[in-house]
Amino acid sequence: MTIDKSRFKNLKENLKKSDRSTIFIGSIIATFIATSPYLFYLYESIPDGKIWKTYLFTYESIHYENANVTMWLLSGKLIPLLFLLIWFLTCRHWWYHTLLVPIAMYIYQIFGLFNDDLNYIDELQLLYLVPIMAIVVPSIYLVRAKMFDKLNTANKSFQELEDEFMIKPTTFWGKIKQYF
Repeated sequence: MTIDKSRFKNLKENLKKSDRSTIFIGSIIATFIATSPYLFYLYESIPDGKIWKTYLFTYESIHYENANVTMWLLSGKLIPLLFLLIWFLTCRHWWYHTLLVPIAMYIYQIFGLFNDDLNYIDELQLLYLVPIMAIVVPSIYLVRAKMFDKLNTANKSFQELEDEFMIKPTTFWGKIKQYF
């Protein structure tokens, strides 16, 4: 009997630890989402002018000739990228890998924003997304086809099949590692 009680006690302690970490991570995510309008408007604190000097760095806006405009463009791409990353890391549906396509698009746009040689930021992004889409779209279609095949041959609901395909890591780092 003491073995069963000790196992129960260890299980209870592990659940408490995972609940604490879930609450902590959830609180960080909720705080970020709640403060996102403030984060978006941080570009207004950047001075109008070609050069932005701080005690950490100096930024010179060559292409746009205004650091404020550059940071406005950056915040308009960075905030949605962060929302997509949160969605990707917390999504429990079988199709979550499709979020990699817009994530890659925003990353490409952010890199293009700081490349001073480009005339138009969004001009050729679809060409760079083709390799990612060539992997993600067929993979999602195959998973979907397997799900519908199982749905037609078994007496399971769509939700039961979605739960079956869902990967459930136990730790935060396990959740991060499943994507890479």
